Amino acid sequence: MEDRATNDPLRIGEQQTMTSRLLEELNRRTLLGDGAMGTQLQQAGLEPGGCGEAWNVDHPDRVLEIQRRYVEAGSDCLITNTFGGSRIMLERHGCAGRAVEINAAGVKIAREAFGDRDGFVIGDIGPFGGLLEPYGDFKAEEVLQAFLEQAKSLVSAGADAVIIETQTSYEELAIGVEAAKEAGAPCVIGSMAYDVTHDRSEIRTMMGISPEEAAQFMVKAGVDIFAVNCGSGVDVGWAAKAVEAYRQVSDNPTMAQPNAGIPELVNMEVIYRQTPEQMAELLPGLLDAGANIVGGCCGSTPAHVNQFRKLLDQRNA
Repeated sequence: MEDRATNDPLRIGEQQTMTSRLLEELNRRTLLGDGAMGTQLQQAGLEPGGCGEAWNVDHPDRVLEIQRRYVEAGSDCLITNTFGGSRIMLERHGCAGRAVEINAAGVKIAREAFGDRDGFVIGDIGPFGGLLEPYGDFKAEEVLQAFLEQAKSLVSAGADAVIIETQTSYEELAIGVEAAKEAGAPCVIGSMAYDVTHDRSEIRTMMGISPEEAAQFMVKAGVDIFAVNCGSGVDVGWAAKAVEAYRQVSDNPTMAQPNAGIPELVNMEVIYRQTPEQMAELLPGLLDAGANIVGGCCGSTPAHVNQFRKLLDQRNA
């Protein structure tokens, strides 16, 4: 499994670099991504624990409205509403048989949200939500087939790139990258979720992987864009440190989607208190670190994205 993900894809990655519309645009300018989707779905009426991905088919108008707000806020890139769109994740909601339909609809909705604007649709593959053998019950081949089905659906529907996001281990990231490449994704993004250590001296994934180590692995795997998203305590400042670490290893483009500050639990509800203005104040440091695509993760909203847009426009003026 690892051999396929860290050797053969190198040649494929070189071919993708020559043909990807997204990578070509990153040679010209910094792009703005979007923000959180889950909290926006909940505000639109998704019940706790509900299958937000199924809304791509059952309530496409609500998903479209969310993504239109991000476009209106200035997003150049939209990530599809397919984070939990693998067959394994959808099985928990009784929707496994709709995996292809749900993922294809996610791309279609994101593309429609741009309207007449030119924009990039990034097909989202999140964690499969379990543990691989020998620590868990899932075989690597089982996860590969689920990710491959999802990736093929996203690519066939016209995604400009596929992101394997919120990853904490080499094994699952490798499976996701292999699936995206086999599906013919024009561009493959690997995004790790780091946690701030207890002594607040560094960030590592839940499996103990540092940004430098992750970048070294992604180089070998032929990942086109190295990314960071989410993670416990990872705000804009920590995302900048991850990007700096990536840059020390490789010249590949980078993407950062930090949370809107540190979460707080208030009345059994997770609250992110960092305002759009506060988050945007830290953005110059992230850009100076070398981020090529910037956006937000947990707690971020169209208002946060709009503040990012204003600052990017000022820097480019």
